[in-house]
Amino acid sequence: MVNVPEDPPRILVVDDEKAIRDMLADFLGMEGYFVRTAEDGAAALTEISRGHFDLVLSDLKMPKMGGLALLGQLTQVAPDAVTIIMTGFGTVETAIDAMKRGAYDYVLKPFKLDEVLHVVQRGIEKQRMTAENLRLREAVSLYKVSEAIAASLSLEQVLDTVAESGLSEVGADLVSTWLEDGEGTFFERQHVRAPALPTDASLGRIAPARVLAHLGPEAPLLEQGGKGLRFFDPQPEAELCSIVAAPLRVQQRTLGFVALVSFTHGRRFDEGQRKLLSILAARAAAAIENARLYEDLQATFQQTIEGLAKAIDKMDRYTSGHSDRVASYAVYLAHRLGLGPAETEIVRQSALMHDIGKIGCVLNLNKPGKLTSDEYEVFKRHPGYGRDILEPIKFLSPLVPGVLLHHERWDGRGYPLRLAGDGIPIVARIISVADTYDAMTSDRSYRRALPHEVAVAEIERCAGSQFDPEVANTFLGQLEAYRDELRGRGRKVPE
Repeated sequence: MVNVPEDPPRILVVDDEKAIRDMLADFLGMEGYFVRTAEDGAAALTEISRGHFDLVLSDLKMPKMGGLALLGQLTQVAPDAVTIIMTGFGTVETAIDAMKRGAYDYVLKPFKLDEVLHVVQRGIEKQRMTAENLRLREAVSLYKVSEAIAASLSLEQVLDTVAESGLSEVGADLVSTWLEDGEGTFFERQHVRAPALPTDASLGRIAPARVLAHLGPEAPLLEQGGKGLRFFDPQPEAELCSIVAAPLRVQQRTLGFVALVSFTHGRRFDEGQRKLLSILAARAAAAIENARLYEDLQATFQQTIEGLAKAIDKMDRYTSGHSDRVASYAVYLAHRLGLGPAETEIVRQSALMHDIGKIGCVLNLNKPGKLTSDEYEVFKRHPGYGRDILEPIKFLSPLVPGVLLHHERWDGRGYPLRLAGDGIPIVARIISVADTYDAMTSDRSYRRALPHEVAVAEIERCAGSQFDPEVANTFLGQLEAYRDELRGRGRKVPE
């Protein structure tokens, strides 16, 4: 990281007597401070509009705008600046009143320069300690944020956390995150502006090539005022106060960058915030890489499940598409039972896999007529075979309860474990109803498909014995609407 020399403290001297202004400016300048002067409060506000000040040393009585009026304005335009009031003996009570309104201290006229220097030094130290405390709070907050980022496997959640911390913790007006598309081109993945910004304010557009050309592997960008405009194309209509950006890098690869922008007068990012953003960006880069790898793994997971489901259906020409249809009915039912997205996805995947154990059943599933009692006993082993197939594969093991237990019955007379009631996991109770409905309404080698009304009547009859009554009634309650929905998608439904 490039070391940037620390700027000297900036002081604004405000007095209607030119001799006093010049004397204080020369003296404080020789002490190493950056000093500007103004002849009254109105002129002081103009100077403040041009740049920030750490301390304002102001006379109490001045034409146009006096010290008290200026103090009131400073709380709005420069809340971080320390204010010291200069006053004569006759207005000490007024000076004390100014301290009650937020002034740090006062100096009596006529004064000795050493006394002024002492008060100024204490004021600057207070300002430094306040800024340091604020920075420590920011550091703790951003550390917590970075921990949250590192723990996430969701790209959207990572980006949302970065944007939220940029707005709330750093005080940015705009957070812009750029990512590489895999082909060397960078695109703006997220653009979040602070709620306080006018919605019609044009914030321009960050030029990624210019930002990336300035960023080194460990050198975040920091520019103040108009100098930062070179990183925009087109430039913002709002006046730019400060911009800071940090690269998103993993193992010498640049994934993109995060840029924070301030359009609020007096809110300038500093070296401490640049370092904190660098830490945050490093965590975010690792999390983004992990999220992308996880998305790839999830895609592979889905492809594996879909491939296995098709392999199951290929075993029996009469049950072609059965796994997909059971999954469709099971998801419909899970939604209406109020299951969350994660649980519903487990239901879908388990339904696709519910008959995977048939691979281990050495018998002719296409034979005409029903299975013999011996063949049926072999067939009943398929849930256990399904468990044996899935359990050793870590990312498929969450599907085991639905696969193993979808032939259990509410009354405890099912198989393989003879579980009953709520002892049967909800995923298995859902698949049981969905599987039975599709099995009844599909052609089999030993019979034609049953009519929809017959299958509905059978589920009604078996609610409370074979099926969880709540699950069965929920399934039937909106089934006609779901069938209409399937027809609207061009899907064939049982007649």
